[in-house]
Amino acid sequence: MADNRIKRDSDTRETNTRKRSWQRPEVLPSPTPEAGYEFHWVRVATQGQADATNVSSKLREGWEPVKASDHPEITMVNVEHERFAENVVIGGLMLCKAPTELVAERTDYYNNQTRSQMQSVDNNLMRENDPRMPIFNERKSTVSFGKGG
Repeated sequence: MADNRIKRDSDTRETNTRKRSWQRPEVLPSPTPEAGYEFHWVRVATQGQADATNVSSKLREGWEPVKASDHPEITMVNVEHERFAENVVIGGLMLCKAPTELVAERTDYYNNQTRSQMQSVDNNLMRENDPRMPIFNERKSTVSFGKGG
């Protein structure tokens, strides 16, 4: 009776895994992470027109263009802009990096700006409040699903 059994070593995980389905490749490849740096794609051109204002703004914010020689894992077919020939540029976007602390400070700055604007809107809204018809200012959202059929 024990002679009919299939040997356990022939039944492995590799033989039982499903075939992977095709996935669309990512449009912008992810560079190999560097300790202490965050990466960001900066617009260099839109519809073939150079966007010098955006590039100079991002460089002033602290983003540094990444050299193509520093990230050989990102393959490029051709150089789109002569000015950025040494950098990683794909589809009008140039890969840049900045120190993690700088990115955190920038995020905090914009979060404070948003919080201040929301507080201003709330104050303006509540100034129009009337006790006969109070305004409720609840910032909650819920998700509900239909019952079907």
